[in-house]
Amino acid sequence: MKEFKFLFAIWKTNLQSAMEYRAAFLTQAIGMMVNNFIYFAIWIIFFDRFKDVRGWGVNDMYVTFGVLASAFGIVSLLFGNAFNLSDIIAKGRLDYYLSLPRPVLLHTIASRTIASGMGDFLYGFVSYGLSGYFTWDGLARYVLATLLAATVFAAFLILTQSLAFWFGMMTNFSNLVLNAMLTFGIYPITLFDSYAKLILFTLIPAALMGAIPAEFIRAFTWQTLGELLLGAIGFLTLAIFTFRMGLRRYESGSAIQIEV
Repeated sequence: MKEFKFLFAIWKTNLQSAMEYRAAFLTQAIGMMVNNFIYFAIWIIFFDRFKDVRGWGVNDMYVTFGVLASAFGIVSLLFGNAFNLSDIIAKGRLDYYLSLPRPVLLHTIASRTIASGMGDFLYGFVSYGLSGYFTWDGLARYVLATLLAATVFAAFLILTQSLAFWFGMMTNFSNLVLNAMLTFGIYPITLFDSYAKLILFTLIPAALMGAIPAEFIRAFTWQTLGELLLGAIGFLTLAIFTFRMGLRRYESGSAIQIEV
């Protein structure tokens, strides 16, 4: 409870800071919603031509894109520093968080809000509402699936960007894997063979951010719920472990201790 109160205090401060410039906040949120619509319009045109791709239609894509957008928005709003954690590590900016009596990782990633994330978060619900799958129990599954997908996404960001403890500046690599996660997350899982699916559940867990949550939202099964829970818990545990192992190598002033 103490840590939750701490998180709420940070989020409240971040929101107050963002809302100080309300016009800019609203502009970024609305702009991101428009950007998402333009991007998704490509899929609308595609499915208007082909109708069905191995059992997936445009309505399924509405759900998939919706949960991916909302999950991305949650991480952007609540844990914005997860996107530039490698820079914070490599440039020695962890010193500030290490000097305070709070969990270092939690404090670091929660200390920034990306205003445009509100547009992603809201657009996801709009997309789900337009999918034709909307039901009240489906909405409950949508919220749960979004939270679990956001957990996987945040853990993946922490895991990959914590490599900066060993390899220094990882900006280009971080952007590469982020784009891969978002790109493959929107594709129907039925397009991939068994080897590609293995990658999309492990090295780049895009399936756990898009296709699998979408399947769970469309129809409840214990298998899809188990896959989402296992993925969220597993990747979060691995991310925390990797960050803590890397923190042992960290030295003030952006110097990374190299073991010989």
